[in-house]
Amino acid sequence: MKDRQFLYYGMYILAMLVFGTNGYYVTHISLSGSQIVLFRTLIGGILLTAMIVLRGGFDRPSLQSDAVPLLCGGVALGLNWVALFEAYRLLNVSLATLIYYVGPVLFLLSSPFLLHEKLSGTKVAAVCIVLIGLVCISGSIVADGMSSAGLFAAVMSALFYAMLIAFNKRVVKTGGMQTAAMELDAAFIVVLLYVLLTTALPRPQAADLPYLAAIGLINTGLAYFLYFSGLQKLPGQTVALLSYVDPVSAVLFSAVLLNEVLTPLQLAGTVLIIGGAMFGETRA
Repeated sequence: MKDRQFLYYGMYILAMLVFGTNGYYVTHISLSGSQIVLFRTLIGGILLTAMIVLRGGFDRPSLQSDAVPLLCGGVALGLNWVALFEAYRLLNVSLATLIYYVGPVLFLLSSPFLLHEKLSGTKVAAVCIVLIGLVCISGSIVADGMSSAGLFAAVMSALFYAMLIAFNKRVVKTGGMQTAAMELDAAFIVVLLYVLLTTALPRPQAADLPYLAAIGLINTGLAYFLYFSGLQKLPGQTVALLSYVDPVSAVLFSAVLLNEVLTPLQLAGTVLIIGGAMFGETRA
């Protein structure tokens, strides 16, 4: 039993580490953010759907019951990734990731209205800490003359992330793997329409193909399989704590692989955002 629990820990942590490399791949692909997301949702959706079919198929009654939140979740997921991947390009991977992870805190702020849940004192304190960290980072972006469009894209990614959490809270009968597959398939359709309306169908260069394959097969299909396999077997507070392996690893990978450097103010904002969010998710 302990060996199995150790395996689930390993699967979940590995998924978080894989997610942390998203920015690295995006910076090496010549396509726009929305075009990359189109490939990611297509490849990842096909892979997860194939896994579910091989394991016995979809639970149709559950999907029908949760159809509306699944569809809305897919829309939020697609637009979330489009905004985040554009922020990677316009800003940088580290800062975009940190602002993106304000999303759960935004959902926390909205929970009294959406879920009729009362905010505890520790939750309010956590929100304040994260918002101070966001002010530190966004203020430094403006002061340093960095891309205001990148800042806007990162903030929008956080908003769509909060919406994604809210819609998934309303999915009550569909299992995690099936939820991921259906939302990826829905996200593909949304992003396809977005690409057709705003740019054009992507024509990747030969140099893009290995990175597109990696972000679709490994960072989406395989990583989501590991993520949900561990998620279903680990305690809730453990999941909340380990989820922050993703932004921490993204910042570290960006420093090592992309030579990104954070200023002292941005480092302070990093500590406040990650520390505050962890505090808010792991304390009652």
